[in-house]
Amino acid sequence: MQIQKISNDIDAKRYLKELGVDSGGIKILAQKMKQHIIYIKGLHVGGANILKQDALSVGADLAVPRGTVVASQKYVNCILIATARELEYLSKKELTQPFGLSSLALELKKFIKIKKPRRAEVMGIINANDDSFYISSRFKDKKALKAIYKMIEDGADIIDIGGVSSRPNAPVVSIKEELKRLKPILDAVKKEQIYKEVKFSIDSYEPEAVSYALESGFEIVNDITGLANDEICKLCANYKATAIIMHMQGVPQTMQENPDYDDIVNDVYSFLNSRVQKAELFGVKDIVIDLGIGFGKTMEHNLMLLKHLEGFLTLKKPILIGASRKSLIDKISSSTVENRLAGTIALHLEAFKNGASIFRVHDVAEHIQALRVQEALNAE
Repeated sequence: MQIQKISNDIDAKRYLKELGVDSGGIKILAQKMKQHIIYIKGLHVGGANILKQDALSVGADLAVPRGTVVASQKYVNCILIATARELEYLSKKELTQPFGLSSLALELKKFIKIKKPRRAEVMGIINANDDSFYISSRFKDKKALKAIYKMIEDGADIIDIGGVSSRPNAPVVSIKEELKRLKPILDAVKKEQIYKEVKFSIDSYEPEAVSYALESGFEIVNDITGLANDEICKLCANYKATAIIMHMQGVPQTMQENPDYDDIVNDVYSFLNSRVQKAELFGVKDIVIDLGIGFGKTMEHNLMLLKHLEGFLTLKKPILIGASRKSLIDKISSSTVENRLAGTIALHLEAFKNGASIFRVHDVAEHIQALRVQEALNAE
């Protein structure tokens, strides 16, 4: 007899199938092999006591504050610990219960259906300006074309082109200047029909620049303002373009001046949820969400978002993460922007593990290799 500890990150259904488990039992057992830990804030104490008993009755548990059983507080925070199977039972059981439990049941259902991506896409960065924080990402005219072809050769799935820096304290640039920087590259992409070889994304929130890019064969709009401008929504809908909705607190010129949140995860989630709904009302069909790492956030905020990415999958949209060579790496381990590749890959691999599937990067080849290896590990 041999005994082996198996990772919690395995493809449970695959292992059960290989074991020869009956097809009817595979789904049940796979659910039992996935553990959920759900933080519930502001639950009525009556609801907490009911949920505690119901959780125990199905084999799950609920961590509650001392004094909950005697209702020493009207509202409490608690942590639900349950397998997918137990969560399914609870989501049905609480539908008829009082104290807000019926609403909670609908939220619990969302977590049951979460599926983490098994493959990642890489988005290469081309900056057509002179002041992006990473010098090696700045390209103009022929050099930009050469960089584009190199990224395609390296395996990029998407190439993101922008003409205005969004780094902290970046200067405001007129649309005239932005177009002056972008047009030579966009015209070349159109003329040489490079958009047939790879997907192109325009990094802009100016309707005139976005429109020009979409007319040049671009099919993705990367908007750091999160579709604040209705005109961008209309353009995405009319051209059937994918909209990348990013969260940012403030504007690039001020966003890193003491960023503050009541609850970073819930605040960013609420923002993205509202902007997804807005985009859908305008008729935008394809939407990607971006949590905005480094945009109006402290190091702690950024790490918290990366750790708790899985919850954002309940929005049912692909998640893009762009932590490439950003200063949060320097705050963790002192480094210059030129020496942050290893830290970048560490952050992106963790994000992939937690649910992200698109990565905006300066270093395409290195990310392709790292992510393909991670995908192979995920398949085991």
